[in-house]
Amino acid sequence: MARRDARLVSKLDSMHVITPLLYPARCDNEAYISERIDLTNINEYLSKKNQQLEADLPEGEDFFKYTIFHLVVTAVMKTICLRPKLNWFIQNKRIYERNEITSSFVIKKKFSDHGAEALAVVRGEDTDTIDTIHEKIRRQVYAGRSEKKDGSTEAMDIVTKLPFFLVRFVAWLARRLDVHGKVPAPVISSDPYYTSVVLSNLGSIKLRSGYHHLTNWGTNSLFVIIGEKKIRPFFEEDGSYDMRDSLDLGITVDERLADGYYYSRSVRLLKKLLEEPELLERPLSEEIDYD
Repeated sequence: MARRDARLVSKLDSMHVITPLLYPARCDNEAYISERIDLTNINEYLSKKNQQLEADLPEGEDFFKYTIFHLVVTAVMKTICLRPKLNWFIQNKRIYERNEITSSFVIKKKFSDHGAEALAVVRGEDTDTIDTIHEKIRRQVYAGRSEKKDGSTEAMDIVTKLPFFLVRFVAWLARRLDVHGKVPAPVISSDPYYTSVVLSNLGSIKLRSGYHHLTNWGTNSLFVIIGEKKIRPFFEEDGSYDMRDSLDLGITVDERLADGYYYSRSVRLLKKLLEEPELLERPLSEEIDYD
């Protein structure tokens, strides 16, 4: 069945044709991967990058510094670009490949119990680098902290004002449209669960990295949790160790889309990109050696 946001993957082995028929629910087919990142090079890179940014900043312009989050978003998007199965999803028991690479995250407008949230979506281009992704995130953050609501939030606000029996009908209809790839384009463009990857920066609110489930709604098949920075031991083969600044990532994937070897190499690529952040100055589509 044709979709507006993806194309059907036609050349599949028999296992990948049959598996979605036997195991149709995304939430029942999650695999969780935990990875620890050495921040030694990242800290040095960010220091130099922000010094240069501040020196070149035009007078009167806000200083929107580079952060670990920006590096993670760029590294994940580059990994997806170079490992295309990470941009696949299963819907209505068929495997599709997205037309674009997108990442989404929540912007907290104010760090308080009652602070509102906004959804941000960053769309990647083959030519994007850490600098262009940084600028796209800057625009999303400033827009998200304004009073204007995103499309998904506005739609939900309208629906929840209806009588409850109509709310239930709208929810049922949305599920049917979702299964058949007919959800309206404005919803797809602003709903995080229709993006290639959802990222949650728990480190920004002083929480550890951990597991986050996928959902059967939408098409998202990759979730990345970013934990709090900590000094942790890194062991050598002889048992010796160094204490280094580190970051834990929690990655949830749909195991029906690829085998363990494919995911293992993908995580190895992501780790290399983060621990050698200069690589993120290359375009997303530029191949690198990570074996």
